[in-house]
Amino acid sequence: MNNNSTLLRVGVIGAGSIGQHHARIYSGLEGVRLAGIVDINSVQAQKIALKYNCKAFKDYTEIIDSVDAVSIAAPTTLHHRISMDFLKHDKDILVEKPITSTMYEADEMIAEAGKRGLILQVGHLERFNAGISVISSMVDSPQFIESRRLSPFLGRGTDVDVTLDLMIHDIDIILSLVNSDISDLRATGAKVLTDNIDVAHAWIEFRNGCIAEAVTSRIADEKVRELKIFQHNAFLSLDYQTQEVSCYKKLDGGVGREVKRAEKKEPLQEQLISFVECVRKRTRPVVSGQEGREALKVALKVSELVNNADN
Repeated sequence: MNNNSTLLRVGVIGAGSIGQHHARIYSGLEGVRLAGIVDINSVQAQKIALKYNCKAFKDYTEIIDSVDAVSIAAPTTLHHRISMDFLKHDKDILVEKPITSTMYEADEMIAEAGKRGLILQVGHLERFNAGISVISSMVDSPQFIESRRLSPFLGRGTDVDVTLDLMIHDIDIILSLVNSDISDLRATGAKVLTDNIDVAHAWIEFRNGCIAEAVTSRIADEKVRELKIFQHNAFLSLDYQTQEVSCYKKLDGGVGREVKRAEKKEPLQEQLISFVECVRKRTRPVVSGQEGREALKVALKVSELVNNADN
């Protein structure tokens, strides 16, 4: 394993809409060498490789011996196979969310990483949104949480339900804010433009009394990314896109509003910096395989409830 005085060799598996940004950021990180980018579309891989001064590969097995760690930004259905191959060659991995598409596969990946003492980080990007850092520090025994994640139809990510593509972000954030087990889960939704769920609405009740509502759609008129938290004597609101937090509190004679803005940073860059630090220092990631597994478990349950209601 590389130490702090040597370059960390990192590869990127997948040169699509997400993977190319992993390559861009790694290529500019101090102490990191982008060893290569892999994609079955060799033209796309070569294009990104030329742009960021690294090698292009068509098969991910070609890069295994040339890297210390990888970002896996391939389709979800390939996460398990690719991850297991790198883990079995003692490589640290960051796998884009969702960790994989089944609980069995997630458990295998977690077990393999644990057995070998490897870093397994899951790319839940919103954990690195500066606004989440601000609002998390203000949360105290939330009573109700409301999240809305809406997107116009882009045609990507449709190989999985919207619960695994988009809602899983909010599930992960909600689970991180509510320190309690789930006592009840209800959901509704619909398949509209694809063969998978495109619109979903989940209602989550926790044993400590907190309730969370998550609404997600990939066929909306506009892009919306909002989180609202209601707790004793305060209402907190986050716009993920502006990374701005509003706090409303009851004051004598009315309600006061305070706006907090953290230094705006690119969440993906913060995520990859954190991953590199975990690899170097051998520390637990902010979103480890276990957190990724818990978010997947809830997302799959929401999909199951929606599909069962549809039959």
